[in-house]
Amino acid sequence: MTEAAAPRLSNRWLVLFLLLLIFIFNYADRFLISGLVGPIKKEFALGDGFMGLLMGPAFVVLYVLAGIPIARLADRSSRIMIICIGCIVWSLFTGLTGLATGPVTLALCRVGVGIGEAAFVAPAYSLLADYFKPERRGLAFAILGLATYFGQIAGYAGGPAIAKIYTWHAAFFAMAVPGFVLAGLAWLFIKEPPRAQLAKAQEALAPIIGRLVQARSYIALMIGMGLGTLSGVSFGFWGPTLFARNHGLTESIASNAFAAYFGLAGLTGMLIFGAVSDRLARTGPHGPPRLAAFSLFAATFCILLVTWSSSFAQSKLLAIPSGLLGGGWSVGVMASLQYLLPDRYRATATASFVAVSTLLGFLVGPWLAGEISGALGNDAQSLRIGLSVTIPAGFIAAICMWYASSWLDGDNAILSQFERDRKN
Repeated sequence: MTEAAAPRLSNRWLVLFLLLLIFIFNYADRFLISGLVGPIKKEFALGDGFMGLLMGPAFVVLYVLAGIPIARLADRSSRIMIICIGCIVWSLFTGLTGLATGPVTLALCRVGVGIGEAAFVAPAYSLLADYFKPERRGLAFAILGLATYFGQIAGYAGGPAIAKIYTWHAAFFAMAVPGFVLAGLAWLFIKEPPRAQLAKAQEALAPIIGRLVQARSYIALMIGMGLGTLSGVSFGFWGPTLFARNHGLTESIASNAFAAYFGLAGLTGMLIFGAVSDRLARTGPHGPPRLAAFSLFAATFCILLVTWSSSFAQSKLLAIPSGLLGGGWSVGVMASLQYLLPDRYRATATASFVAVSTLLGFLVGPWLAGEISGALGNDAQSLRIGLSVTIPAGFIAAICMWYASSWLDGDNAILSQFERDRKN
């Protein structure tokens, strides 16, 4: 998008701010269940295995299946309309979770949340790529990525705080309301940028996928994002429970401590990463993914230390480097992805990318850690072992990102040549 075209559109910073607010509640509604594991388990007599199922597969299966067709629609229609409808859907099912009467209805509501949330990520990143130039996207994506931490803080700390005063049901009701308001504001204030060749975006999915699989950097980034998400999400979902069991804390205190120490450090790390990533991007596309690889490798080592720490003070101290290093690595991945992808099918390719990485991360991570913990005793030691199986995936992810960085230029040329050949 050119500077001359900007005045005809919404203010880019207003667009980013509204998308950030929507994404915050996207994450808050996603992580809310993690801060309320104790009371939900108690009311319905559930084990760690089923809670892991709710955190992972129940949410992610429809999230992934719905994501690609929604993104295909976003490549040829209004992205902001799709985002707003999705926001309403996931907010509705978040509220309905508070009316759940047992394990089945809990799972069905998590499925509904997943379907709604599938409408956000790919259209939002595609929209921001039109509003911000490549050398400013790192900062824009970093600011959007702050939602990961604000949302986790709201889910981890806000949910238990409401549940302590009222019930866990009320926490889901309260978290549902802002989504309806934000969907209305986004619809009123965000304009859809004009896109060239929009009518030609009807191309079948198979040829697009055929081009993407020839781009080694796309595959390596996708696997890296998936394994990095598996590592971080399994720790993120089970972290408050780990704190409670390891250090003899109540669910409320453990959730608040986890959100405060990891969340604040992560917020800071995200902003630092965005600024540094933009500076590196000015010299070429290799810097952001290499920075992501280094950060993720170091952060993975730190959260393993947290998992096996026997001291609450030590865990809080280790949270600082964990958050600073792990706070923004995904920004480097997404910035590299948007550099790589042609505009004509950017949302579709992003959704395919997110589908695979989400399956690896959300489907496997929380569920596997919970299953291992449940099989070994549902206690502190069993949860440590479960997390020690899933967290090291971050090391492999970092290696994938490093290799991807050396292939970006060549793959960008390949995809660009595909586009030129198609036009001819």
